Amino acid sequence: MPMDTSLDPKARRHSRWYEILLLSAPFQLLVGLVCCVLLPSFWLWEVSDWDDLTQNRVNTLWAAGAAWVLSFWLLRRLARFVGGQVWAHIAPIVSGVYALSFAALFFTRSSYSRSALLTAWALALLWCYGSHYVGRRYRRMKFAVLPMVDTGQLQTTQNLEFRYLASPDLQGVRYDGIVADLGGEHMTPDWERFLARCILAHIPVFNVRQVVEALTGRVQISHLSESEVGTLLPSPLYVLSKRLLDVLAVLVTLPLTLPVMALVALAIRIDSPGPALFIQNRVGLGNRDFRIFKFRSMVVDAEARGARLANNHDDRITRLGRFIRKTRLDELPQLFNVLGGSMSLIGPRPEQRVFVDRFEEEIPFYIYRHVVRPGITGWAQVMQGYADDTESTRIKIQHDFYYIKHFSLWLDLLIVFKTVRIVLTGWGAR
Repeated sequence: MPMDTSLDPKARRHSRWYEILLLSAPFQLLVGLVCCVLLPSFWLWEVSDWDDLTQNRVNTLWAAGAAWVLSFWLLRRLARFVGGQVWAHIAPIVSGVYALSFAALFFTRSSYSRSALLTAWALALLWCYGSHYVGRRYRRMKFAVLPMVDTGQLQTTQNLEFRYLASPDLQGVRYDGIVADLGGEHMTPDWERFLARCILAHIPVFNVRQVVEALTGRVQISHLSESEVGTLLPSPLYVLSKRLLDVLAVLVTLPLTLPVMALVALAIRIDSPGPALFIQNRVGLGNRDFRIFKFRSMVVDAEARGARLANNHDDRITRLGRFIRKTRLDELPQLFNVLGGSMSLIGPRPEQRVFVDRFEEEIPFYIYRHVVRPGITGWAQVMQGYADDTESTRIKIQHDFYYIKHFSLWLDLLIVFKTVRIVLTGWGAR
């Protein structure tokens, strides 16, 4: 079979030089440093001032440069996860990092140029939004898909196109990667040689399950292999670090949350008869039961006829209960669960034992979600919302497995941003 010119590394590099230049991370980082750090300095300071760099100017340059690099790095890390929606997170991340720079300079009593640093922050926002728009507008990635891959698993999006191959030949078209079912039984020698040539030509080859996972933010649980189960073991180092961060975050925010909890408790007692707190057994880390604390959002005898999942039009929810569930204020007492170690701020939502036993029989590997502490918020909550039947719970478990597989500070940070948006919009509440 003749060698396709699109498999020639030199031809690929030549055809993509403008994309490599304009859209690559090093280019954006370096040009961003010039535009967001040096440009405001040249603009606000006289040229002659550069001959005598005072400590004030040095501090400003270091703070602006460090803030830009950290902002760029965080945005790149968050963009790796499905639903990263970098556009929605540019403003809070960039503003938060530059606020930290201001705080560091303030508390260390270092002199700096406030106008230069504010200008650097504004230019960083413009640069991030502009480069993101250009990338989405002019960069559409193309992936070649082998014919033995299930066509229903891959959906073309605005910035991602899948083209199915009829023969082991790229037909002169430039592709960013090849999608194949590497664990399938229908791979012929011709297609195997084709994949080998693609690898030699520096064209990435991806397993279809890896691509589907990246697109959906879910790990398929029907046929987990031994190697895939191994990837679902969370890092012990981050487990410890996360526990310390949880305790620190709760202690820092308690002076703000305690008055809010007191007002919510008083409002519940006025709105309907019964206690303000709702205490219930849930299943947590290691498949062990614990007592969860919530503000009561339903009538006192809500489970008199047995436990059942809440739905959109649940008549057990009180008038005030709908508000505190929509704003997630009913979850605030769980901060004490976090302090006690039975929960984390972020993790899979804990369920009642009766539902755990039922879903364990209906959904493969369900119990594996208890390998990490349950959380007040989590990946499944921000991506899907509440689950009220077996099928939606199956999808929720796939999200939980994705969280466990990618268990990291970066995914937790993305969940925090998404949770803030959900609290402000009330999306997914029941």
